[in-house]
Amino acid sequence: MERYFDCPLILREFLSYHETIKGQSARTISEYYLDLRMFLRFMKLMKLEMPYDTDLETIPIKDVDLKFLRSITVTDIFDFLSYLANDRIVNEDSFSETKGISSASRARKLSAIKSFYKYLTVRTKQLDSNPVESMEYPKLRKSLPKYLTLEQSTALLRSVDGPNKTRDFAILMIFLNCGIRRSELVNLNLSDVSEDRIRVIGKGNKERIVYMGSSCKAAIDAYLIERNQIVLSDNRALFGSRDHNRISVSAVHRLVKKHVLEAGLDPSKLSAHKLRHTAATLMLQNGVDVKTVQEVLGHENLNTTQIYTHIENTELKIASEANPISKLKLDE
Repeated sequence: MERYFDCPLILREFLSYHETIKGQSARTISEYYLDLRMFLRFMKLMKLEMPYDTDLETIPIKDVDLKFLRSITVTDIFDFLSYLANDRIVNEDSFSETKGISSASRARKLSAIKSFYKYLTVRTKQLDSNPVESMEYPKLRKSLPKYLTLEQSTALLRSVDGPNKTRDFAILMIFLNCGIRRSELVNLNLSDVSEDRIRVIGKGNKERIVYMGSSCKAAIDAYLIERNQIVLSDNRALFGSRDHNRISVSAVHRLVKKHVLEAGLDPSKLSAHKLRHTAATLMLQNGVDVKTVQEVLGHENLNTTQIYTHIENTELKIASEANPISKLKLDE
């Protein structure tokens, strides 16, 4: 927590709680810090009646305490959201001074504030009332996730060639059949693969079991023959790189883009994350219920999964076998 030296103690304790107890990632903790620091700076600007043109970045918040937080009202928070929507410069590093950040960015900041007050009222009971408890999020413009069709997925898999063909094919198969995240893939160990299933450590160090369809299992089995002849610097790793280290997130990003291009698809629009979207979409198209897809993908909130139900809606191994990638015959 030394990196958050300019925080008041009460905020450092909140960040520490989410890091050590909730097990959230360093990126999430950093986003909480930046969002709440901006919120508290704005609150001081308003509460202390500083000149409105005061540079927000110069306002110290180390002295913020429970008394100050208790004084913040619903109206104050609406003022902050109004500032974000109308007066906050979108990109301070740009020559353009476009004002008003997106509804998605405002929603993220409100989420951080809600989490902070929930911690203070429910978790630690330092405050009696929560001014944001029933506050609604800004309405978001919903965009549907991009994904590959079955034909495009087939073309992608058929395009795999080169010295790392077996490894790359296995990686693409896991993305398309199991729908795991890129960060989850690079952290897979040999011991995580057991017969027809993979043990995945997801966000917040939450563990889940993902089943492989028969074609995915065949791809992994073929790769393991090669992998067992290789010694890596971290020999626990399932996937290695050409320099004999555990494969990196950036290396996975590059190999996906490479094979997308070789398949005649647009690498600027497709990524490893889009392959995860594809897995979810293909499962839903083929009759898997959304609750099961939620468990396969490791989504904490069902609402996150329901974005895929724009396609077609209808136990875990059944889900992977229902994905047509599972039955793909590439040697025919």
